[in-house]
This record gives sequence, structure tokens and C-alpha cells, in this order.
Amino acid sequence: MQAVRIAELTGPDALELIELPDPSAEHLLTPGEGVVIDVRAAAVSFPDVLQSRGLYQFKPELPFVPGAEVAGVVIEASPGSGVTAGDRVAAMTMIGGMAERAVAAPALTFALPEQLDFAQGAALILNYHTAYFALKLRGHVREGEQVLVHGAAGGVGTATLQVAKGLGARTVAVVSTEEKDHVAREAGADVVVRSDDAWREQVQALTDGGVDVVIDPVGGDRFLDSLRALREDGRLVVVGFTGGAIPEVKVNRLLLRNTSVVGAGWGAYVLSKPHLSREIGAEIDRLVASGVVRPIVGARFPLARAADAMRLIDERGALGKVVLELG
Repeated sequence: MQAVRIAELTGPDALELIELPDPSAEHLLTPGEGVVIDVRAAAVSFPDVLQSRGLYQFKPELPFVPGAEVAGVVIEASPGSGVTAGDRVAAMTMIGGMAERAVAAPALTFALPEQLDFAQGAALILNYHTAYFALKLRGHVREGEQVLVHGAAGGVGTATLQVAKGLGARTVAVVSTEEKDHVAREAGADVVVRSDDAWREQVQALTDGGVDVVIDPVGGDRFLDSLRALREDGRLVVVGFTGGAIPEVKVNRLLLRNTSVVGAGWGAYVLSKPHLSREIGAEIDRLVASGVVRPIVGARFPLARAADAMRLIDERGALGKVVLELG
């Protein structure tokens, strides 16, 4: 099979297309418990870019095949996995997804709803499960509340906007360009403001004093203004740091309006809780069936151009989810 490999941690330029043996279910950490997938689409995300430089918390031994999210057709599945050969699925592989075949754990393999194509399926798990986890389980979003989303035109951002709408919230998107404004509105944002303008003041004016929840996958220098944009009892949920800098907060600020700062680390949390993955998956399926969740796929590349896909994300040019299509 063809696969993309990283042999040195020098960023996207290190990616190379090579031939590797086909995997089997026995390649999992627990032999015999796995799902082998004929990959039709593989997602490319910011963690992949970090991993190409050795900067992500999960550091596989070199050389390795990157890629954590795929969609495709089951070739082989262990008993009790819940899927069988021929099923359309979306899966988290954690590693090895940028290849013609990949292996996933049963707890992170989900039937792909008929309403979604393979590219949308590759965009489904990491972003939408993270969004639900951040909004509902960590941010405790309630119907009628107002949710502000940073990086709202990216994969996590568009997913968060849609899931928040599905939970009955009013959504406020923060974006940096006119093009990203259009993407955020396509994802269902009720209000869009520009990060290169006085966005915090605009948000407070448009929301009658502030939002209930901020979802922040960006970090950086907007963190303090995010706290200031919260109303009383507001929650700021930290998802990541695509802006590069990890912000710090003087905790006395939390006393002013009785606000909270909460972390939302979905991946490590659910790995030891397969029942929770299933529960979140069921909720996402419900939102797909209702028509609220429709992953927005942006740039599409063939497997051989995986490096270009990573560069697009690295240069902050991605709109929606970036996907490699394999057939």
C-alpha cells in the first residue's frame, strides 16, 4: 500500500510517499482487537503539523505514518467490534491514517451516517467529538446560552458552531478574514466579529454584556479579552493553542464575575473510557440526523500532496477541514 511517512522531525517538508505492507488487525496494541479500514479519506489537522516537528504530546518513534482520522470501508474487524466487512465507517486511528489502509480500535470506530460522504466522515470524530466534549461535558452549555467560538472557520471552530447550535445555543464566531467570515456563517454562526477589530467590545454590545461560554482552541494574546467577554458565571473552555503562545491568567480575575477556566482534553480522557466515546458518538449521530451537523470540508488533496495539506494548515490558510482523498 501507499502511505505517507515521517522519518525526521523537520515539519511538513519531511513527509514522503512510500510503499509499506498492508496492515492487519493484529497491528493494534491488543492483538486481534481492531478494525482494518480501506481508507477513502484521511483528515489533516493542526496536531499532525505539530507531530511533524516533534512538538505534540504524543510522540511516536521514527519513522512513522501520521494521520489520526480516516473514513472508509471495513476490510476486517475483530469479533465484538460492532462493525463488519463492507461497512462504511469513520475512525480515529491515532496514528497511521495517511495511508491506503489503516487500523483503528473498535471503541474509536463508528458507523458513518448515510447523510455524510467519506471526506465529511474524515472530518467527523476529532473535531465533533472534541466540540461536544468541550461544550456539553466541560462547558455545561445549556439551551438559550450564548457561546463564543475562536478560530471559528477552522475544523474545530466550524464543528463547535454546529454542535453549539444543536444544543440550542446562540453562537458568536471570531474570525480573521472576510473569507473566514463566510465559512463561519455557513457553519451556522448567528454573529460574526473580526479578531483584527475591537472584537471584545463588539461581542459585549451584541450579547447584552457578554457570553456564557467561550470555546478557545487558539490561546495567545486574545485569552484575557476572552475572560472579559464572559458574563457572570461564564466559563472559558481551553481546547488548544493554535496561536502558538500558551496564555497565563491572574486568578483574581475569576473572582470579578465568578467565572471559570476549564480544560477540555478530549483525546487522552476518552481513551480509557470507551463507553463515553460511544455516548458522544450517539449524540453526534443524533445531530447529523437532525441536519445540524454537516462537516465543512475545505481544501482536498491527493495522498501524494500530504505535505501541501500540512503547509496550508501551518500557514493558517485552512478553511473548514483539510482532507486527503484516496478514492
